[in-house]
Amino acid sequence: MAQAKKPQPKTRILFLLDASGSMMAKWENSDRMNVAKDLLAQLVDSLDRFDNVEVALRAYGHQHGRQLNDCKDTKLEVPFAANNATKVKSKLSQIVPRGNTPITYSLEQSAGDFPDDPRSRNVVILITDGIESCNGDPCAMSLALQKKRIFLRPFVIGIGIAPEYEQQLNCIGQYFNAADVQTFQNVLTEIVTQTLSETTVSVELLDDNGRPTETNVNMTFVNALTGTPEYNFVHYQNDKGKTDILDIDALMPYSLVINTTPAVIERNVAIKPGRHNVIKVKAPQGTLYLRQDGPSPYGQLQTIVRQNGEMRTLNVQPFGERQKYLAGTYDLEVMTTPRIYLQDVKIAQGQTKTITIPTPGQLAISSQMQGYGSLYSINEDGTQRWLLNIPENNSKVTIPLQPGNYKLVYRMKTAQSSKFTDVQDFEIRSGATTNIRIFNR
Repeated sequence: MAQAKKPQPKTRILFLLDASGSMMAKWENSDRMNVAKDLLAQLVDSLDRFDNVEVALRAYGHQHGRQLNDCKDTKLEVPFAANNATKVKSKLSQIVPRGNTPITYSLEQSAGDFPDDPRSRNVVILITDGIESCNGDPCAMSLALQKKRIFLRPFVIGIGIAPEYEQQLNCIGQYFNAADVQTFQNVLTEIVTQTLSETTVSVELLDDNGRPTETNVNMTFVNALTGTPEYNFVHYQNDKGKTDILDIDALMPYSLVINTTPAVIERNVAIKPGRHNVIKVKAPQGTLYLRQDGPSPYGQLQTIVRQNGEMRTLNVQPFGERQKYLAGTYDLEVMTTPRIYLQDVKIAQGQTKTITIPTPGQLAISSQMQGYGSLYSINEDGTQRWLLNIPENNSKVTIPLQPGNYKLVYRMKTAQSSKFTDVQDFEIRSGATTNIRIFNR
């Protein structure tokens, strides 16, 4: 079953054009600026036929000569509006390259070019033949604006960029090297395809044998820059083992979180825009079933589940329930008295691991007087382990205990010396009550 179609958001494309003096350099049969103008004019014409697309034009380095070293030489020449192709082409024809290359400041100013529309897909296409010349950090600025969701990951087209400088542009966004005019034209076409063509994904959750058999698991596409969730789904697979198709915006970087217990995280998921992508994630699961023989005087008995060898609590599972876990080895701490610790519990893919514990017994303590005392469990080697303190102000106490050997150490409030401490050994049997009476001395 395909994902229900949602209304498509408006896409706003800002062309950020380098109009610094170096754009006058010869390029094949023309110069860099005239080639950029001609191809941008063609592109704007082609975009004008889309109902849900608006374009705008910002240029930099064109208002003052290089001798002024104006690092704020940038201007929004054509704001966003519907059907403004003619305005953009007219303004392109008027721009004359003159100054330097304030990329960072231009990116910063572009934040105000986009209308306040949280549903809009804001796209920047930067066309430049040089790197930052005003000591700014365009990569940090781009990242900060992406994190604020001002625009999606920008496209950067480099014209005549030396290889040693490409990295300084690649970190701004998705970088394309336009080595010649034909490549420049192809890159513009590719960018439009990536921006406007539908991108879909299917997620296959693989078992230990590499087969896509796992399903019905929550999964989240997380924005890898902001850490915020972009899409939440519950995985679906039909009775023929076919997963469904999901629409996704390809202009964001994603991590995919498969919310198994524990979660499986695929970082920096590779998604090819304008096509269908199949994402395969290994997430084999098995089931843990906790049960107790007979009724439990503990009430709702629970177990702390940890990954093998770790201290952090992974889950707290009630007895009587079945829960799925990623196939692996776990440590269990059953919240009985005393605690039951089960190490190296293996949960296999597609199988149920059943843990059964015996029914507890009960200790009933009665006393005519109140006092102070503790309860200890006796180990097989004769050593003792403290379990709990007896309440001071109760004349009768009932405590559920697992089968085993124990010791009660107690002194009445009225006793005037430690030597009047009462020590009693006793045994707890499953399902039975052991009575102990404490006498005043």
